[in-house]
Amino acid sequence: MFNSPDWVFSMFAFLGFLCCMIPLPWHLEAWNTGTCLYMIWTGLSCLIQFINSIVWRSSVINWAPVWCDISTKFMVGTSVAIPACSLCINRRLYYIASVSSVTKTKSQKRRDIMTDLAIGVGIPVLEMVLQYIVQGHRFNIFEEIGCYPATFNTPPAYVLVFAWPMVLGCISGYYCVRTIIELAQRRAQFMEFLSANKNLSSSRYFRLMGLAGIEMLCTIPLGAYVIYLNTTAQIVYPWVSWADTHYDFSRVEQYPSIIWRMSDAAVLSIELSRWFLVICAFIFFAFFGFADEARKNYRLAYVSVTKRVGLSTAGTVSSGGSWSTGSKSEMAYNSRTGTMPVFITQRTNQKRDSLTSFSTDISIGEFNIAFDDAKEIPYSPTDTATGSISKESLPRAAVDGQTVPLPDAPALARPDPVLDINSVPRLIADSHESRCNSIDIV
Repeated sequence: MFNSPDWVFSMFAFLGFLCCMIPLPWHLEAWNTGTCLYMIWTGLSCLIQFINSIVWRSSVINWAPVWCDISTKFMVGTSVAIPACSLCINRRLYYIASVSSVTKTKSQKRRDIMTDLAIGVGIPVLEMVLQYIVQGHRFNIFEEIGCYPATFNTPPAYVLVFAWPMVLGCISGYYCVRTIIELAQRRAQFMEFLSANKNLSSSRYFRLMGLAGIEMLCTIPLGAYVIYLNTTAQIVYPWVSWADTHYDFSRVEQYPSIIWRMSDAAVLSIELSRWFLVICAFIFFAFFGFADEARKNYRLAYVSVTKRVGLSTAGTVSSGGSWSTGSKSEMAYNSRTGTMPVFITQRTNQKRDSLTSFSTDISIGEFNIAFDDAKEIPYSPTDTATGSISKESLPRAAVDGQTVPLPDAPALARPDPVLDINSVPRLIADSHESRCNSIDIV
């Protein structure tokens, strides 16, 4: 993964941005503050990494210094923001599991939102400010990576920058364990609360719990490993003074890939820091990208797009038996040409009961004549009984020199089929001999 071509990371970074931004609208409607902050921080970080990997794919030139100033500060905040958002989610899940009443006032809901914003936005912004204390110079530029924050490796940096993700992960783990205990003790009251809450279902609750739990399990080991790399792979310089730390602050250090890839520790630290953001985006999409509300919104988006481009989502059956899109005018009866729409139906032949059969007297001598005449016009009482019209059942030629009128347009409400016995050819015997040779057709 770390030795993959540049376009591989660029592709996955952009997909991670889409995976976080697509579900954002319906989570905003539900006022899931911690989840929305998680999507915003992770999605924007993936977008920044995508842009950096494109602009500095094969160079270390300082093309956009202002962009690097902003993006590096945002990256510093993101390293704390994702654990902070996980803390917001675990904290909210804990209070839901241990709630004493199923209803909350507007002031309580407003207080919860402000608390989540203070954790998910306030702590990362505070981290951006504190990082300036141990920021040795403006920023670094790594070929194939782009802009990267510069933190002077000194003991105060571990307290102000490096230790924050692990501390937040430990607090989040405390809330996660308390949530499991409360669920085991108050299961009935918890289900009552979920039934009264329209924006939170049991499925969404446990998906949020799974997301926050995985984030906590990844944050603590990763934070400890980053501290280990900084203490072993680099020299820890003593803190002398503010002036010593910020000496020649405006400089920008540039590292070609052939230089920084010579150190395995540097490769692992840099690559892990940017791939971790992509992994967070895909973990989130795995939990929420295939949920019921997600599939419903995908369907609504598809219908909206098809309507805007002039396509219809309603399917019609063509004569070949396949579904195709078409308008109502194509299915309407054309009075000028006298054509009827063709309805393809599946007919099953059933034996008729004796109660629904009919009986008439037909002469044996004239039965063959009537049968030969009937061959010219295929007719079956079963077709009428099924109430369907097929292309083959429409008359094509005149019978006995008479003009066959076109049938009327089909009505919207199809009446019950009625069999007219007078429509069947029937010959009445004239002599006593033919009457004696007659049979009953039952």
